[in-house]
Amino acid sequence: MNEIDPQLEELASGFREALRHSVYLVRRLDADGELSAAQLSTLKMLLGEGQRVGEIARNLGVRVPSATEQIIKLERAGLARREPDPADSRAVRVILTPEGRAAVDGANKRRNQVMADILSGLTDQDRKALADALPVIDKINASLQN
Repeated sequence: MNEIDPQLEELASGFREALRHSVYLVRRLDADGELSAAQLSTLKMLLGEGQRVGEIARNLGVRVPSATEQIIKLERAGLARREPDPADSRAVRVILTPEGRAAVDGANKRRNQVMADILSGLTDQDRKALADALPVIDKINASLQN
């Protein structure tokens, strides 16, 4: 492994720590919701064309059997369903039901309201700094997905 610039390493450490705290905060935003953070994360992954079980497991950082348990719970609740993958007849995709979409939309609305209330306590300068940082965070996220 190459030697890392100490300033870059410090920035990386600070960024990772801020992300960790942010994940905890976001999980708490829905503490009163009907779905667990893992269930809601799984549902959000299904937006669009849905995903294969293996992709869901990888994105959740769990093994396939654990992801399958989550999917079964979501299916029983009527929030997701499995269907043949149009790209591979041997595979299955998990997709959102209309009720699943409504659950995601409701959770997003609740979370956005709570977060907007938190952000309202920031100065205009802090809000601008946050808005300016979002494209950089998106670039980092995109590079981690590849």
